[in-house]
Amino acid sequence: MKKIAVLGSTGSIGTQTLDVVRNNKDIEVPALAAGSNVKALADQIREFRPKLVCIAHEKSISELRLLTGDLNYEICCGMEGLIRVATYDVDIVVTAIVGMIGIIPTIEAIKAGRNIALANKETLVTAGHIIMPLAARHNVRILPVDSEHSAVFQSLNGEKHTAVEKILLTASGGPFRGRTIDEMRNVKLEDALKHPNWNMGRKITIDSATMVNKGLEVMEARWLFGVEMEDIRVIVQPQSVIHSMVQFIDGSIIAQLGCPDMRLPIQYALYYPDRKPMNSERLDFAKLGSITFEEPDMVNFRGLAMAYEAGTKGGNLPTVFNAANEFAVDKFLKKECGFLEITDMIEKAMGCIQYIDNPDVAQILDTEKAVYELLR
Repeated sequence: MKKIAVLGSTGSIGTQTLDVVRNNKDIEVPALAAGSNVKALADQIREFRPKLVCIAHEKSISELRLLTGDLNYEICCGMEGLIRVATYDVDIVVTAIVGMIGIIPTIEAIKAGRNIALANKETLVTAGHIIMPLAARHNVRILPVDSEHSAVFQSLNGEKHTAVEKILLTASGGPFRGRTIDEMRNVKLEDALKHPNWNMGRKITIDSATMVNKGLEVMEARWLFGVEMEDIRVIVQPQSVIHSMVQFIDGSIIAQLGCPDMRLPIQYALYYPDRKPMNSERLDFAKLGSITFEEPDMVNFRGLAMAYEAGTKGGNLPTVFNAANEFAVDKFLKKECGFLEITDMIEKAMGCIQYIDNPDVAQILDTEKAVYELLR
């Protein structure tokens, strides 16, 4: 039996990970960590019977116990609890938690020798210069769960990384593809949450609408695949059929295609290097008819351009970019700011926060605090 721990079990990636577990009989889940959705976590505990459970806040423990009082498991909370789940005796840790809170548990999991199925992009965006060398020292695999990075990972199988010329990250363009800044000035939250192809969490759906998400993916890909920012090109592919591609030095391009379904990259990460059958929709090329491509619009979607700037300069600037986006998206989700103010806040933070060339974890977290203080 394969044993996994899931950080962020009640979120979008977490629930789809457990769906993969549900559809396979050879995976156990001895450890779970979730945020504040007590009812959903209680249902997961009842179904998957973990031995260790972490919930974000101590005040939620009594409610969780009330719902699962007949079950025998250990409960913990906060960062200490996240670290305990991340270092539990499992084969692989799925880091599906959202935000920079995922950095320290991921580091501790790596130190404990746990392979990582990485869905927390903030970990590499802000601390890739720490995470990747650490994983190499501890002989730990970082297996991408994000659909685009999984596609690149699959396209590189059997190939020498020295033969890579370009990584081609595809993007759907989000719900506002083709619109100008003026046309997006008064868009509503409900419109931004209507992604044309993918069913994702609220935060990442807004990131897709601003194309900030693609910028974060570019910065993440840099560390995952050991390339420079200039070697990663974004291509808009509205059908979300080609999940990403790799161009090699001889001009050949290898792509990974499939229907938009996050369970596929999740399952691939959990079973790598093996493939397992999956009951999912199959791509019908005749029905699809055509696949189209566009250059990304970095004028009207400034978040992508600023991500390239942050990733190229490096240091703590990717942390500034990420933290400002997290702050701004939270405000937008609460309807406390407009859609275009998200990139305004990112630009403001990038111009004001002091630059640090090679930040350690403490400086990364301090940078996040400084961004939040500035934007408040």
